[in-house]
Amino acid sequence: MLTNKTIVLGITGGIAAYKAADLASKLVQAGAKVEVVMTEAATKFITPLTLRNITGRPVVTDMFEPASEYSVEHIALAEAADVLVIAPATANTIAKLAWGFADNMLTCLVLATKAPVILAPAMNDNMYQNPVTQENLAKLKKRGFAIIDPGYGRLASGKVGWGRLADIETILGTIRQVLGKSGDLAGRKIVVTAGGTQEPIDPVRHIGNRSSGKMGYAVAEAARDRGATVTLITAPTSLPDPTGMEVVHVQTAKEMKSAVAKAVAGADALVMAAAVADYQPVTRAKSKIKKDSPTLTLELVRTPDILSEVKGDFIRVGFAAESDDIIANAKKKLTKKNLDLIVANDITSTDSGFGVDTNKVSIIDRSGKIENLPLLTKREVAEKILDRVKLLEMKK
Repeated sequence: MLTNKTIVLGITGGIAAYKAADLASKLVQAGAKVEVVMTEAATKFITPLTLRNITGRPVVTDMFEPASEYSVEHIALAEAADVLVIAPATANTIAKLAWGFADNMLTCLVLATKAPVILAPAMNDNMYQNPVTQENLAKLKKRGFAIIDPGYGRLASGKVGWGRLADIETILGTIRQVLGKSGDLAGRKIVVTAGGTQEPIDPVRHIGNRSSGKMGYAVAEAARDRGATVTLITAPTSLPDPTGMEVVHVQTAKEMKSAVAKAVAGADALVMAAAVADYQPVTRAKSKIKKDSPTLTLELVRTPDILSEVKGDFIRVGFAAESDDIIANAKKKLTKKNLDLIVANDITSTDSGFGVDTNKVSIIDRSGKIENLPLLTKREVAEKILDRVKLLEMKK
């Protein structure tokens, strides 16, 4: 997604400037060409040499610097950018941009570029919440700038409040979302489920499974990066909420079914990657069950079959996590649930299935055609699934 993209990273003079080094590193690792532009104040917090070593590119600090390849025709850098990201963006730079100032290389680039601009503010909480700063941000947002809200926490002053630079993963997710707006799934609505549902036994215990949610989250993020409007419905996981999509948190199969039924209105596809518990206790104890007996008997009843019961005209993709007769069991599930595609994988494999970052799956369609994929990252698997969804949509 970021491979061969030219990302101009603007760094301004705030204490959070040191975090820009991590952002630059992750962008380079993702295959992007990163051009760093620093204000004079930024160089007081982090050296250009640090950024140059990370990106392998010259760092621009002065519009009139003779050594810069952009020193004379700085418009070239503005035109080369696929996206311009300013992180951190100080109150001073935000004010300059809001009022159209062009007194340094970075503000000049913002005025000159036609690429989307992303701002990640970071500053003292009082400065951030000052009406002037809020008005400036609102003005820039109205002009089409993407604003990444700062986080809440301990600030450089020692206070606790709003003003921390957003998490690097949130900034990366926003960059991917902005770059993907014209992707091949633009204008589509895709609903994705993830994680393993939990069916309460008492206020402490539940029936659950080992799903980490990684596969579903990978599908949701891949769909977002290809331009889709995404709703992620997730059972409890240890994963942070992805940026750039609606995230709905549920616990039980019943709650997931209700959320899916609501979300699929107008949807183009439902990718049911969640591991929904097959059974739930008939009754839930109101207080913790004590260990007064050496045995405990639970009466269980089937949970709702979400894929079969949720109605609507959309592409349906299911998953079959199997331990034996993988293909045969997956085909039965595909037919029984009236699916367009089913993704089958062997959960007994140590490098495929629950809790790992890779998966080896087979994708089966209505005709029974099987596509056996090699071991891939879950993100790569997600892209393959969405490729098939796109083909099905084109045939409708």
